[in-house]
Amino acid sequence: MMNILALNWQDLTNPLSGGAEVHLDELLRRIAQRGHKVTLFCSGYANSKQEEVIGGIRIIRSGNRYNFNLIAPFVLRKLVRRERFDILIEDINKIPFYTPLYLNLPTLVVVPHLFSTTVFREINFILGLYIYFAERPLVALYRGKKFNVISESTADDIAKRGIPKSDISVVHCGIDNTTYIVDSSQKKYNRPTIIYLGRIKKYKSIDHLVLAFQKVLQKIPEAELKIIGNGDYLPRLKKLAENLKLDQAIRFPGYVSSEEKVEIMQRSHVAVYPSLKEGWGLTNIEANACGTPAIAANVPGLRDSVIDGETGFLYQYGNIDELADKLVLILKDSSLRGKLEKGGLEWAGRFNWDSAAEQFLHILEGVARGKK
Repeated sequence: MMNILALNWQDLTNPLSGGAEVHLDELLRRIAQRGHKVTLFCSGYANSKQEEVIGGIRIIRSGNRYNFNLIAPFVLRKLVRRERFDILIEDINKIPFYTPLYLNLPTLVVVPHLFSTTVFREINFILGLYIYFAERPLVALYRGKKFNVISESTADDIAKRGIPKSDISVVHCGIDNTTYIVDSSQKKYNRPTIIYLGRIKKYKSIDHLVLAFQKVLQKIPEAELKIIGNGDYLPRLKKLAENLKLDQAIRFPGYVSSEEKVEIMQRSHVAVYPSLKEGWGLTNIEANACGTPAIAANVPGLRDSVIDGETGFLYQYGNIDELADKLVLILKDSSLRGKLEKGGLEWAGRFNWDSAAEQFLHILEGVARGKK
């Protein structure tokens, strides 16, 4: 059995956690259930415990999201001196921790996706430069390390930067097949309903969906859009809806429970993911599993999670007219929607966390043994 040390910016209990935290938690919990010892080191947050065990994972927290990368080297060195670890999992979610400079451990580098120039669409220029240049030494510092990514798009991205393809493995995210299901008792909403579900961030480009929805209403006046989730871009979206006089047709439920999320997915007619770039489109797969087609921007990550014309549609990022046309097509053509729903269910059936964890563990074991 292995003693595994994982490093990530935050853990799943952090209020700011997202898809990257879900991904790592689902894998680590299953690995811990197999008898491996798993420690996750991450940043703290208001009222968080310094150390606790959740789902079989020992979680150690230190610092906060603003200084974690600065204090991580000092704490990690102490951890490694105190306890013998067989392998390190470094999850690069935002910026690298540069662990090869101060740790001598077999390492698997997990990359949900790299920001590159995308970061300038989300934050101010100065902070954007910091993150942009922090990613630049990736190839030089991590040369010889094994990488694991969640989509072929991310694999291509890091290969283009100079990481040998032989050092890159792909393990797709899974979904909870007992939660995201079709429920025959849940009928579709009476009004044609479009949903966005996720964090409300600028780079997610949800404003494109609002602009497209304005055009949808010209052909389907009874349509409704639900934008579900929280984030710092939410006030600007609400203001946009108000300025366009769409506030009566757009709902902003904010955070919803897991049960509510599934019900909304089951009852909606189409889910939309208009983001500029993602590591993967887990929400698209979850929507498909609930019997709902997905429309996504044809960008890295998202294009891996939607089979165009079979489980939903892809459209050119930023093309508002094309997004609106595809929304109208799905909402008006029930026969087409039925075909996409069937294709989506078959597609979603290929993804599960148990299989993903098994693949991931096999890769970990190989790295720990020094297998090339």
